Parts: sequence; C-alpha cells; structure tokens
Amino acid sequence: MSSSQDFVDYVVEQIGNAGTITYRKMFGEYAIYCDKKVVALICDDQLFVKQTEAGKAFIDDVKEAPPYPGAKMSFLIEDKIDDQEWISQLIKITANELPLPKPKKKKIKEE
Repeated sequence: MSSSQDFVDYVVEQIGNAGTITYRKMFGEYAIYCDKKVVALICDDQLFVKQTEAGKAFIDDVKEAPPYPGAKMSFLIEDKIDDQEWISQLIKITANELPLPKPKKKKIKEE
C-alpha cells in the first residue's frame, strides 16, 4: 500500500519549521529531506525518522520499526505528528546529526 499525498502534505506542513523541507516519491512511498539530508521516510501513511543518538535522547520513549521489509530500524512517530513544535524539533535534531550526502560523480563521456 502506498502513502497518500494528503498525508505527505500534512507531515511536510507539520515539520516546516525544521529547515528547508522537500520530498521525493520513490516506489510509491516518500523520502523526506531537511536541508538536503534524508531525515525520514513515509511508508504506508506512517512517519519513520532516521535513527540518531540525539533523536533517541529527545524522543525518550522510542518506538522502533522498519519502514519496509528488510530496511534498517527507524523511529516510528505516531501520536506526536500533530505536535508541530515537537516534530519540527525532532527533524531539526536529526538533520543536524546526519552528514551531508556525498556528491555524485560526474560521468566522463568517452569519445
């Protein structure tokens, strides 16, 4: 089951204070970016935030689950999605702890 655009729009609106928020549809689900870093996934209309030590300390009572079969464990955020200040802070904390993505190598044309 894929996620609904309405749910994605709601999450993006809720975390809008965390930084520059964008998303990309991938295989019927969504990757959520904060300041060009993948910080979360939306799968089956559920929010999965990447695990970080600072995020774990902030959440306190952590619920972990994989966003899809075979995936690494993530923080499953359920009831706190409606708390805009809290969820934005979690996303900001997560983004601050994650490294920037490695630049993609440019392909060299052979003649």
